[in-house]
Amino acid sequence: MAIGVGVSPACMHIGIVGRVRFQIATTDITVIVITHPVDNRRIGLQTHPLLVAAMVLGPRKGFGSAAMTPHNMTMTVTGAGMLWVGWFGFNGGSALASDGSAAMAILVTHIAAATGAMTWVVREWIKFGKPSALGAVTGMVAGLGTITPASGFVGPGGALIIGLLAGAVCFSATNYLKQVLKIDDSLDVFPVHGVGGIMGTLLAGVFSATSLGVFSGYGFAEGIETMGGQVYVQFIGVVTTIVFTAVVSYIILKLVDKLVGLRVTEEEEIEGLDVALHEERGYDL
Repeated sequence: MAIGVGVSPACMHIGIVGRVRFQIATTDITVIVITHPVDNRRIGLQTHPLLVAAMVLGPRKGFGSAAMTPHNMTMTVTGAGMLWVGWFGFNGGSALASDGSAAMAILVTHIAAATGAMTWVVREWIKFGKPSALGAVTGMVAGLGTITPASGFVGPGGALIIGLLAGAVCFSATNYLKQVLKIDDSLDVFPVHGVGGIMGTLLAGVFSATSLGVFSGYGFAEGIETMGGQVYVQFIGVVTTIVFTAVVSYIILKLVDKLVGLRVTEEEEIEGLDVALHEERGYDL
């Protein structure tokens, strides 16, 4: 077993752009626990520093008291469909081969995404009385994010359970973060990607077992004999990622704040950053 930490640049999250003075290139931290070095399959956990950024920046003006709906649901659903298909290449391509392992990764990705979408919609319907397209695509992303760490190791049965848990748990995490903790994670990145990624990484150690019948996967890492041993390895990866991401993100945000400032003025936030900082509008209708 080997644990490696990789850093890759990522595009700016729109939710942060609404509050920051300029666009900051955020960073994704990937902790990879290599379990099958022979065929290069891996279990990975990818999280975002957006939770730390949301806490440092504070909520948007009107958060918790004014409705903040998506500005264009058509674009949201279109982008979600593109993301769903593109994720097949992301997970299936991790096998670095066109073989059964890649095909299974694509299949379990599809199952978890569909199950996550349906579960989220059902939870939303029960809690709020109405299902929504936004809920469906958010549940789909939750399923994708949760199955990704396990996609090379679990079978269809395990993917179904992971998708169910993704939709249910990430839905609860999203509402808890906003309504109880009052943290303005405007794109729900942490409760969906973060919580889902953590859960998927841990569940990979469970559903990779070959003794679960229809829910069996493709085996533990070389040298690991028990489910508990594999889950422990996954847990180490999760803790390492959380600590590294939180500390480094906080240091970077504070440094940027001291140098140039992070947040725009209240007047600029009300006017909108398109006009205040770029003198242009996204739409002229």
